[in-house]
Amino acid sequence: MAHMTSPVLTVGFDLDMTLIDSRPGIHACYLALSERTGTYIDADLAITRLGPPLEEELVNWFPADQVAAMADVYREMYPAHAIAGTTAMAGAHEAIAAVQDAGGRAVVVTAKYEPNAKLHLKHLGIAADAVIGDLWAERKAEALREYGAGVYVGDHTGDVRGARIAEALSVAVATGPCDAEELRTAGADVVLADLTAFPAWLARYGA
Repeated sequence: MAHMTSPVLTVGFDLDMTLIDSRPGIHACYLALSERTGTYIDADLAITRLGPPLEEELVNWFPADQVAAMADVYREMYPAHAIAGTTAMAGAHEAIAAVQDAGGRAVVVTAKYEPNAKLHLKHLGIAADAVIGDLWAERKAEALREYGAGVYVGDHTGDVRGARIAEALSVAVATGPCDAEELRTAGADVVLADLTAFPAWLARYGA
């Protein structure tokens, strides 16, 4: 007789400011792009608003008709400038391990260019089960649905919107540009100070 298996626990994670502190690397890459193009970019300001797609930041510094080309240059320069200086967020390795130790899958869904997202995870030894890039806010729901994610962990109100559209539980960490109150107001189901609180939360959720 066919035996019904319960669906595998699948947890989605955002990348920038959720799993990794990419501010130093992104800062270095913006300065390098500025030097290469001769265009002023306030890198200190740019790294305070991480989350949305790169093009939404570049439009502040380049004419609209140059943004797509500048984004290509940035992405090409990124591996040389942004990977080495980027660190894992506190609790990142443990959060992924908690999902996998519970028999689940941890998938990374990010607005970042997918090859560069993979470079970050490889460099930091964060072993996600899948990495899906180039999706922001509501569009993150596409990957969350495809992988059957019941939970999505992120740091931005855009991540909360993506989770809600995918009908996944929205777990927010207040480690990025949005504070706990902003995340709650956006509709996050759970708000944690950072990922170090995630394994204990997951154990309660699983129970």
